[in-house]
Amino acid sequence: MKRCAILTMDSLEDFEAYDDLLEQPLAALGWQMEMVSWRSETVDWDDFDAVIIRSPWDYQDDDDGFLAVLANIEASSAHLENSLDIVKWNIDKEYLKQLESRGVNIVPTLWRETFDANELASFFEHFAVDQIVLKPRISANADNTFWLTKDNYRSHITDLADAFANRNFMVQPFMESVINEGEFSLFYFDGAYSHAILKTPKDNDFRVQEEHGGRLKSVTPEAELVKQAQISLAAIESMPLYARVDFVRHADSFALMEAELIEPSLYFNMDAESPVKFAQAFAAKMQELAI
Repeated sequence: MKRCAILTMDSLEDFEAYDDLLEQPLAALGWQMEMVSWRSETVDWDDFDAVIIRSPWDYQDDDDGFLAVLANIEASSAHLENSLDIVKWNIDKEYLKQLESRGVNIVPTLWRETFDANELASFFEHFAVDQIVLKPRISANADNTFWLTKDNYRSHITDLADAFANRNFMVQPFMESVINEGEFSLFYFDGAYSHAILKTPKDNDFRVQEEHGGRLKSVTPEAELVKQAQISLAAIESMPLYARVDFVRHADSFALMEAELIEPSLYFNMDAESPVKFAQAFAAKMQELAI
């Protein structure tokens, strides 16, 4: 039986993770999986035939260290999915600029290298809105994400200056459809559609992650949403083993919030067939690569 490492973090105690649902489908296809922290200093990556990045949800605290680990994996005899090239491209949300240039509808965005408190008022004016969101270009779990209004942004200046003192960031209008309807996530395994969910935040919040009280519902995506998801996937140069594309309703269509290609939760708990679909896509790709 071949060995597959599921790349995670030291402890998932404070998170909702569902990668254990892959164990039986992978075993049925001849793959033994083992959860391994990306921070482990004792693991020998040559002991594995493949490594799948799944839940290293603290990588943003040391993105250089994380990339170094992935480079070590790719230098070993183990095969890494998604690849280091994909991760390097996807780790900075500036990839959205590239997707937009290739015809993808994205949420309107301003990009900033340094924080200047004197600019804050102009962000509201630029988008002609009363609410905006600031977040780091390298982030996960909605860490250091700020939902600001014209009335309250001054009270957050100290926190903003601290959060963005040494990191670049992006500014977007607050998408009220996140509150009114929710955020759609569509899941693709080696380019094939698997399932979709709708994530809605708890009251008086905008974060849709379960860890922040977000609520989940399985949905059948409408034709326009599927169309925009397919346009987004086609704009990615190298087809990843797994992809989650997140959208919000915007301007009679849907706008891409993020294309998650590194460590997205794939919500295997929301679709009974999805773990099998993932395992089959993985095993087929490994067979094609003669691994």
